[in-house]
Parts: sequence; C-alpha cells; structure tokens
Amino acid sequence: MRRPAVPALGLVFWAIAGVAAAAGAGAIGLSLVGPLKYQPGFKHFDYVNPDAPKGGTMKLSAIGTYDTLNPFIIKGVPAGGIGQTFDTLMTPAEDEADTEYGLVAESVEIAPDKMSVLYTMRPEARFHDGSPMTPDDLIWTFETLRAKGQPLYRTYYGDVTKVTKEGEHGVRFTFKNADNHELPQILGQMPVLSKKYWSGKDFEKTTLDPPVGSGPYKVESLDPGRSITYRRVADYWAKDLPAVRGRFNVGTIRYDYYRDGTVALEAFKAGQYDLRQENSSKAWATAYDVPAVRDGRIKKIVIPNSFPSPAQGFCYNLRRPIFQDPRVREALAYAFDFEWSNKNLFYGLYHRTRSYFDNSELAATGVPQGEELKILEKYRGQIPDAVFTTEYDPPKYDGSGEIRDGLRKAVALLQQAGWSFKGESLVNDKGEKFAFEILNSDPQLERVILPFVKNLARLGVTATLRTVDTAQYERRMETFDFDMTTSVFPQSLSPGNEQRDFWSSASAAEQGSRNIIGIKSPVVDALIEGLIAAPDRATLVAYTHALDRVLQYGYYMIPQFHLGAYWIAYWDKFRRPDVTPKYGVGLSTWWIDTAAEKSIDAGRGSGAK
Repeated sequence: MRRPAVPALGLVFWAIAGVAAAAGAGAIGLSLVGPLKYQPGFKHFDYVNPDAPKGGTMKLSAIGTYDTLNPFIIKGVPAGGIGQTFDTLMTPAEDEADTEYGLVAESVEIAPDKMSVLYTMRPEARFHDGSPMTPDDLIWTFETLRAKGQPLYRTYYGDVTKVTKEGEHGVRFTFKNADNHELPQILGQMPVLSKKYWSGKDFEKTTLDPPVGSGPYKVESLDPGRSITYRRVADYWAKDLPAVRGRFNVGTIRYDYYRDGTVALEAFKAGQYDLRQENSSKAWATAYDVPAVRDGRIKKIVIPNSFPSPAQGFCYNLRRPIFQDPRVREALAYAFDFEWSNKNLFYGLYHRTRSYFDNSELAATGVPQGEELKILEKYRGQIPDAVFTTEYDPPKYDGSGEIRDGLRKAVALLQQAGWSFKGESLVNDKGEKFAFEILNSDPQLERVILPFVKNLARLGVTATLRTVDTAQYERRMETFDFDMTTSVFPQSLSPGNEQRDFWSSASAAEQGSRNIIGIKSPVVDALIEGLIAAPDRATLVAYTHALDRVLQYGYYMIPQFHLGAYWIAYWDKFRRPDVTPKYGVGLSTWWIDTAAEKSIDAGRGSGAK
C-alpha cells in the first residue's frame, strides 16, 4: 500500500476475517491481508534494537528546492522530511504487508455492520507545544483536509458521511456503505493537526513558519530552498510506545538541496552528506569506484523488497488529441528498445515492466480465467478482444539496436489511425506533423529518453526532450501541462482507493490528482469500484488482474523497467538491527556509532577521487 500519512494517502485492503476478529473489543491494529503479527502487550517490533543509542547527525540530500512546510495542500513544494514532524492515528509495521498499529490511536474498533469505525485517541498524546491532541483536533483535521487539502484527500475520504465525537477520547467515522473495506485503515493513516495553531491562519497558503507538530522530530532551522534541519524531540510523547520503541534514534537530520542527481552524487562521494538511495544503474555500477568505497568508509548494500514493483513508464497525456487513438499509443511503444537500453545503459540490472503490479501475485498473466474471466465478460465489446485471448507483452528486441521489424508494425498501426508520410515526416489528413514534447525533471533520465527520441524520428515522429527544474515540473504536472513524461505509480499488495486517484474518470478532471494520463473509462471506473468493494482476498486479486489487463490493453503508457530491491550507499557511521524488515529499508531503526562518526567526519573529503 502507499501511505496516506504525510503528505500522500495510502493504499490498503482490509482482510475482513483478521480485522473483524481483532476489532470487537477495540484492536491495537488493523491488518489488510491476515491476522496481526503483534498482539496486545508486545514490547517492540522485531526489526528494531530497543536499546539503540540516541544522538548523532544524519545528512541527506534532496533535489530541486522547497517553498513550504505545509505538505497537505496542492500549492508549493514541501520540504524534504517534513512528514516526520506530524504523528498519525496509526503507524505501519514494515515486517507485515499492509498492517498498522496504534500511534495517536490507542485502539480501533470496526462496527459489526462495517458501516463505521471508532478511533480512540490516547489521553497522553501531545503536540510539540505541550497541548493535548483531542477529538476536536482530529475532526477539524479530517474536515480541513477533505475541503482544502490535496485532491487525493477528497478521493480517499469521499465515502465518509459523518464524523462525530464519541466519549472523551473517541471519534467515529460513518460510511456511505459497507463496501469500502480499506477505508478504516486509510483513516488510520491520517495525521492529527492542531486546530488551535491553524485558527486564524489560511490553511491553503504556503508557509515557511513551522506548523505545530507532534512527531518524533521538529524543525530546528532552515535556509529556504537550500536546506532544512530537524532535531529529535527528547521528550517525544510516544517514545516508549511499542510501535515506536527502538526507532527515531538519530539526533539531528539535515536535508541539503542540490540542482540535480549528478551534482548530488558527487557531493555524497565528497562527504557532503551521509546516505543515498541510488536509482541509477549506471551510477550503481560505475560511479562508486572511489577510495572511500574501496577502503570501507562508504558501504554499498542491496536490500531486496517484497512489494509489487512500481509501475514506471513513458506516460501519455490523453488530453492531447494526438494520443487519443489507442493504435497510436500502441505504435509508439515499438520505438522503446528496452533490451538495448538494459544492455548498454543499465548494465543488465533491470527487468522489463509489463504489468502495473509486477513482482507480485497481482500481476495479470496468461489469459483471463475463473473469477477474473467472469468479471471481464460483463465488458466484452467495450474492451479490446485481445484482453480475452492474448497475454499482454510489450515489444521485445534482441538488444542489438536493430528494431526495423517493430517499426514496420508501428507504421502499420499509425497508418490505420490516419497518419501518413510526407517526405520523412508523419502527418495527419490536415498536413499537421506528428510532434510532441517529452517533459523531464531528472537529467539522469536523458540517456534513457534520447535513444527513444531517435527511434521515434525513424517513424517520422518529432519528439523533443525538455528538462526543467523540479519546481516547474511539479507545477506543470499539477495542471497536466505536458504531452508525455516519465512517471511512477507505486503499488501495494493490497490495492484499493488509491486506484481512483491513479485512473478514475473523476480524478482525470481534478488538477493535482495522480491521474496525469487523463484516463476516462467507464470500464476502468467499474473495475476500481469492484476492487475497492472486494469482500475477500481472492476477489481482490481477480479484480486487480482484470484492472491490470484493461490498463495494459489501453496502452496508456509505455512500460519501462523495475528492479525489486533498494540500492543503498552510506558512510560507515551507521549501525542497523540484525533483522531487516521485509517491506522496507527500516531507516528509522538505524542509529549512529559516535566513535565511527568522529572518525568518518575527520576523514571526509577524500572519497571522491
């Protein structure tokens, strides 16, 4: 699932049997795929060191700039790390799929008729100014986020009809119906904001004044747009809770901003910051051959993950007329030669993405059968016949760079769609050239995009690459001001309400939504609603397969590649527990060896050459 914590909402599915059994008397947590691993009275998560020392400094990097400390609104670019200043009702366990345990909430109870959920807040929960977190704060937060927050909050909270205070510490959320099984857990991912602090302030405006928070860190200092520093809250109200013990060990966390990833990488090797998650295969394979790596001052580790791989690809903007014909979208995919790219650019480290839920049981393979086939039969005639007869597979080549056969297929499709050659250019019946812009914010992606642009030229298509800074890119994406871009859609083992934000007709018209592609399909809408209402895991998987297959044959994006692991490089001042959680890096459980920190800091600057 993708978390709705701060600032984005999460993706969850509720395993009814497991939750219902736990929720009767007020549960300590919710699991969406089975019984809770941890039971009442547990001391800490298994993947933490409960006695980890506190202190030290962790320096991290961010790209571009920031201009707000309010991450909940559509305006502005939030500062890196700002989410750790706000506590949520529940917090995830990284060694369980789609499971949460109480943080601000002491307990959660789902009504027997599944029409409401009661969250009971801890009396000891406090904001950083010492004031208690109350039901009034929670109700105000819900109403404010839904009315004034990012569009995704309206999408995720849309099925809540009423919010009422119950008792001294309880808040009950009442639902439209009992079908949205993940909604109780989505609400658990809500931050609790201070109604008192925001009284008299415009919530919808950007701000560089740190809002009153409640989390394990608070803003200590900032240099707007260039850096921000957080200090661990020594008297953090939740520090001894089972879901918190052994976490948030670093004393100070600082984010420094860099122009782009290339500059940031060089800064890391020079010792300007401490840890980076690498996302470039070229950099991972070649850029770390420096003394600091060879002598062990910088460590490189690979941490496998068990999540569905994010769906990444060249995304069309269907609001543009040239991309509205699916034959055109299918044709342009023949210009992306993954095999050549993997061999020559990625050092053979990546896998081709073919599903929106790769690396999991949720990926549609083969042809529809069983329950999935029954679901799709209702839409026969509204979706391509190939959905029923042929497994989707993106174009494949031999890695030599010779893609003539694929381009011939592309030309045939383009001609069927009404395009023809005039000289070396592809034109429509009005004589207009087939031309578009590929919007990009990451210079490292240029080496992936430019070969694609060259292959498009062989089709008579004029594609131009435009790389802009992060702030401009975000503004243009929020208003859907682009032709094509590379985007990533993070998925989970329990997809649900977030699929509305990704693909639904309603979100296509909502500026700031994640439906950047602009998909408007009654079939996709219906499959999303069926997925959300799935009464059990088997039905959820069947609906996800059906949705995946319809998205694949919509040719809404040209799938790129995925890894299925985290690449982490860090200066050897950190220590981590013996157990690495199955569903994350577990960075909040790391701590700093103060003796190693002094040694590393004394030798900084000799790692880049």
